[in-house]
Amino acid sequence: MSPFIRRLSLCLLLGVVAAALGGCWNRRELDQLGIQLGTSIDRTGNEYSIAVQVVIPGEVSSRMGSSTRSPVTLFKATAPTIFEAFRKLTETSPRKIYSAHIRVVIISEAVARAGIADVLDLFSRNPEARTDFYLMIARNTPAVQVLETLTSLEKIPAEKLFYSLDTSAKAWSPTTTVTIDKIINQLVAEGQSPVLTGVTIEGNSREGERITNIQQIEPKARTRFNMLAVFKQDKLKGWLDENESRGYNYIKNNVRSSGGHVVCPEGGYVGLETLRNHTVMHADVVNGEPVIRLKITNVSAVSDVECAIDLTNPDTIRMLEKASEKKLIKIVEDTIEHVRTTYDFDVFGFGQALYQSHPRVWEKVKHDWPQRLRTLKVEVKARVLIHKIGTTNHSFIKDIKE
Repeated sequence: MSPFIRRLSLCLLLGVVAAALGGCWNRRELDQLGIQLGTSIDRTGNEYSIAVQVVIPGEVSSRMGSSTRSPVTLFKATAPTIFEAFRKLTETSPRKIYSAHIRVVIISEAVARAGIADVLDLFSRNPEARTDFYLMIARNTPAVQVLETLTSLEKIPAEKLFYSLDTSAKAWSPTTTVTIDKIINQLVAEGQSPVLTGVTIEGNSREGERITNIQQIEPKARTRFNMLAVFKQDKLKGWLDENESRGYNYIKNNVRSSGGHVVCPEGGYVGLETLRNHTVMHADVVNGEPVIRLKITNVSAVSDVECAIDLTNPDTIRMLEKASEKKLIKIVEDTIEHVRTTYDFDVFGFGQALYQSHPRVWEKVKHDWPQRLRTLKVEVKARVLIHKIGTTNHSFIKDIKE
């Protein structure tokens, strides 16, 4: 056989093999899969307790009317490792759990305090799962109870958690969205510790598991995002309250929109809506010592007026801007002071900023960075610009007749 014929035969053989492999060799029919939208991870003794929320397609179909059945079901398993627990779900689930559409992963405080590295490793290795789901910490409640709480508006609790956190992070500054890629980057980066949003259950958690919870105007239980959880390496160490969480997000340039107020000179409030916000963090070295400089630029609008002021007067607008700047600087400075006097790790990424701009200096100081944080000089500057005052210049409140 000539070399040409041999080469041609080899090419034809490779073509046949490629054609065979190029088909849907690993396809799985939808009616053979359990679509996983949410996962909770708790601790039972020395083992992991896993629960997955699987959608019931017939109960969420738009073609169906109202139903008295839950739109989702839970499958649970307990095992020494997270992977074993997931595989053990097949003992009760009639279908293979399919994780490509996962929306949220809820981790209990017990698991978070012991370390979340194992959890992150499993999900980062899974080729089936996407990386755009949100991670959160269940505060003062088992993680599984968060998944079991049925909610109105969104039929599927995992979808509600995803969209609620996404909306809250965009419109209200004390929360933040964190995907698995983002938290892993924070864990391996120099001079930075991760932060996750906490979720709690308000009301009677047992009533929240029943379908009647969404059949009334005021549910007996609802989920709420509350505070930020701070980590040292992969272990949960504490929480930031609402103002501190806002300060953290301003520092990290996470604020897209928010709401607040300033006090009027003669009493009362003026409400302000943040239209956009931008924070620049810069690390410098002065006389051999690191200095962090934060510059916050905030564009706001007057949302409501609860006092007698003249918004047509430019001096009034400037007074409101100055008061807002002072308040914003205080929130940020109080947050920095609380964190560095309470914890011995850097959640703001000051060390990361120094590493990026002055890597040689960082190499000299990184070994005692926790101690340096306590005395690190941080300069905070804020500029607030009020661009809109609404559709009326004056509030009608002062013109109300007796």
